[in-house]
Amino acid sequence: MRRGRTYIGVTNDLVRRVHEHREGVVEGYTKKNNIKRLVYFETHDGIELAIQREKTLKRWYWPWKEALIEENNPDWRDLWDEIVK
Repeated sequence: MRRGRTYIGVTNDLVRRVHEHREGVVEGYTKKNNIKRLVYFETHDGIELAIQREKTLKRWYWPWKEALIEENNPDWRDLWDEIVK
């Protein structure tokens, strides 16, 4: 079941970036589509690996992305509280 639009991006500061999206201070896709929840994230040992993974995920078909999220977060909970602790 599709749970709304998703956004895939890379950052070196997840808390800051999610906060910017939640507050709508970043112009672009997330603000235009009112994307505010963090439902999945990955950490990587280097920016090159993170960028490569981002590019890979962006090429995936929607059902693959949906399955990845649901495998890790079946209820599509907002993970914000977990990253700010």
